[in-house]
Amino acid sequence: MTSPDARELILLAGERLIADSGCAVSLRDIAVAANQRNNSAVHYHFGSRDGLIAAIVERRQQALDADRMALLSEHDDATTPDTPAPLLAILVRPMFDTPYAEGSTHYARFLEQVRTHPVISAIDLHGERWPATKMTVQRLHRSLTDFPAALRAQRLRAMSTVMFALLADYERRRFSGASHGLPDVEDDILAMLTGLLTAPDPAAARTH
Repeated sequence: MTSPDARELILLAGERLIADSGCAVSLRDIAVAANQRNNSAVHYHFGSRDGLIAAIVERRQQALDADRMALLSEHDDATTPDTPAPLLAILVRPMFDTPYAEGSTHYARFLEQVRTHPVISAIDLHGERWPATKMTVQRLHRSLTDFPAALRAQRLRAMSTVMFALLADYERRRFSGASHGLPDVEDDILAMLTGLLTAPDPAAARTH
């Protein structure tokens, strides 16, 4: 088996250190954690801190999008209605397994740290490069038929914020062993996120 190359080692170290210490972690510390003698190794391979963050996201997103596409195909083949719960499951369920099957231990915590970073908006996670993610989010938006467009967008933003926090906590428990004995954690997270998305519109309730 060949050992990981310098770029791969930096990606893994960057994911872990940013997850633990935030986006401002020293690039030198990342190079050291990746066993690179050159303190400028991150700049050499990724150009900048932003380039490293974008590369970490893109590296994981490809496999996540492939798994979402498979789940979307199953959903459509079964002619399951486009309601929030199954669409949310398509979006979130790969996050419980796919990064860890690739050897990650910190990806959800990394996402929690970088989700508001300007480079994430520039990447456009729902763009043409990852069609399953884009389609799932669009269909999830359309499935919120009881709400006006502005409230749909607000609910999806809030759901994303809570989703990142819950996934990071799930990951923290998973790798500390604290998740043992907690039944149906994944289903419970999906139930909470579905409840957040579909809770009644308070403005509509006030008019009755």
